[in-house]
Amino acid sequence: MKAGLLAGAAPGFDRPLDVLEACHDRIARQCDTLEKLLAHLSAHGADTQARQAARAVLAYFDTAARHHHDDEERNLFPLLEQAGAPGACDLVETLTLEHDELALLWRRLRAALQGVETGATSMLDEAPTLRFVVLNRSHLEFENTHVLPLARRVLDAAGLARLGRAMAARRNVPFVG
Repeated sequence: MKAGLLAGAAPGFDRPLDVLEACHDRIARQCDTLEKLLAHLSAHGADTQARQAARAVLAYFDTAARHHHDDEERNLFPLLEQAGAPGACDLVETLTLEHDELALLWRRLRAALQGVETGATSMLDEAPTLRFVVLNRSHLEFENTHVLPLARRVLDAAGLARLGRAMAARRNVPFVG
């Protein structure tokens, strides 16, 4: 009965790799929202739905997505390198460069979304918006198929606990392990 009640519950920080994977799912859903918003704006302008969607995307990428990249860059990637994971240095370099590119694209997109949120503008520039979406999706796919499985193979219980504690602290929530 308990499992039924907890079905669909978000993983806790005692399972940090599952938390990272769940974050990937949420980022993908925000990318879906951005694509829908592009189409919605051209048909309806910055109506109430568009402003709400822009607000939700802004809130997510300004907080949770930023924490997610910090989780990876400050905690997961160093743990992979310390564990001597094969190819970790190259993975970390590539993914960090992609994070930097995503951050740059986000800064540009953010300003446009703020305009939609306030109703000051009723459009997003399609090319950079889609570039942000496409890069996010390919980045997430790579992390889900290569980085997370690698982490599951090479990180021990102590490393996973360190990762989970750091992730919980970043969000100012207690670590229950």
